[in-house]
Amino acid sequence: MSQKQPSFYSKRRFPFATIATVLRQLLGLAIVVGIIWFAGNEVWEYLKVRDDFPKGSLIGGVEVANMGLIAAEEQIIAQYSKPILVRHNDQAVEILPVDAGFTMSLDQMLEQANVELHDTPHWKRFLHNFSNKYLPENLEPDLGQIDIPLVAQVDQEMLDTVMVYLGNLIDRPASSPILLTDSGGTVEEGSPGFEIDVEPSKQKINDALYQPYDRTIVLDIIELDAPTLDISYLETVLQQQLEIFDGTGSLYILDLNTGEEIRINSDDAISGLSVVKIAIMLETLRVVDGPLEFDTVKLLEETAINSGNYSANLLLDIVAGENNAYLGVDVLTASMQRLGLENTFIVTPYEEPPRAVKPTLATAANTNPTIDFDPDPAMQTTATEIGRLLGMIYDCSQGGGTLIAVYGGDVTPDECQYLIELMAQNDEGNLIRFGVPEDVPVAHKHGWAYNTHGDAGIVLSSGADYVIVQYLYKDTDWLGSNITFPILRELSRTTYNYFNAENPYVDHKRAQKAAGIYAAQQAIGAAEERYRAGE
Repeated sequence: MSQKQPSFYSKRRFPFATIATVLRQLLGLAIVVGIIWFAGNEVWEYLKVRDDFPKGSLIGGVEVANMGLIAAEEQIIAQYSKPILVRHNDQAVEILPVDAGFTMSLDQMLEQANVELHDTPHWKRFLHNFSNKYLPENLEPDLGQIDIPLVAQVDQEMLDTVMVYLGNLIDRPASSPILLTDSGGTVEEGSPGFEIDVEPSKQKINDALYQPYDRTIVLDIIELDAPTLDISYLETVLQQQLEIFDGTGSLYILDLNTGEEIRINSDDAISGLSVVKIAIMLETLRVVDGPLEFDTVKLLEETAINSGNYSANLLLDIVAGENNAYLGVDVLTASMQRLGLENTFIVTPYEEPPRAVKPTLATAANTNPTIDFDPDPAMQTTATEIGRLLGMIYDCSQGGGTLIAVYGGDVTPDECQYLIELMAQNDEGNLIRFGVPEDVPVAHKHGWAYNTHGDAGIVLSSGADYVIVQYLYKDTDWLGSNITFPILRELSRTTYNYFNAENPYVDHKRAQKAAGIYAAQQAIGAAEERYRAGE
């Protein structure tokens, strides 16, 4: 029997089962190789960043994720080296931390961070690194983060210096009023200003130095009101004007409405000059009962208006009640002491020989003076006391005050008013009255010696009534009126403008007239000097 031959397909059957097995094997191998490659790559990638700080790490508040020590150090330095931006309105100033005395203990922070980093096991850091790459943020495991607090300090003295610097840049002082103008304009009011509120602003800058990101602050500011025209401001201006004089000034101002005073070198003894004739005239009115006789009126007028020395001595005779001016000055001095004016005295009448016994008096003002005005031994006062005497006369004219309280009916308001009107007729002296408008009454008495020029008076202005007493003294053989009169006039004008700020005195024509008068007086003084020198 013949054997059956296999078919073509039987002889050529394809090994599908074998191929599938191979493919499965190859796929498994590929998966294994892939896993090995992936794992190896992840390990390799981890090894490259194993010394980097994990996500969310902070050193001194600075984000240092995925950074090594060197990069973290650079980042921290960069953040804390940025300037503090200080703002006020549209003005901005940059403050460098180093200038404010800010320093960090950077090595200490980095060392601590590095220790914490390597205290975490490698598998944990590898897992953390892996999860950061492949898991959503909400599924990342909490494996711990590094957070090293800032270690730093600020030199407070250096910060204080910064605050001074800022104040110089930003502060705007309130501007003071201007009492005098050279342009013929009006008195200018002051304007408000502002200054840094130092302590809270300093604290803000201090706090910002410790913040790596929010390094802008807004300064706290104190608003400054515009200075007002008060008596202390007037005193400041008058002191500044006195500094022009190379000698020494004595000045007393009394606001007759408020009683406020300005006293600049006004309590040391100064020569009485003809200014103390105010006391002589007042004492005459006190001792005379009834209407004044014609001769007495003429003597008062001669003394008040023309500053007569002889007439003043004759009034002292009336004060004495006999022909004895020496007794008259004793009565007058006792009367001044009774009024509390213990530094005001006359021991020798005008142009009379000094007394052999007690040619002067010791007073609180001349015993231990702060300033030596070289006062005349025969007659002395202080700017304060002669000013207060004028204030007493004014108060008396208004029906009250010390004179009436002390002397009762011996001094009447009518007599005081008469004395004020009498002294207002004195048109001599390029002093107080040339510092006020011509229509403003000035009841004053001037006086001068070779080294002292002065004037004392009551100014009756629309703004206020006030007393002004002013002296200029210099240790010299001759004090020229060309030097003193312009200063005394401007002191008077400043004072007038303070009391009449709404209608200040800026009459330059009258000032030019005054300049002509004291130029003539200067020529007379020069002639007198030549005469004394025997030329």
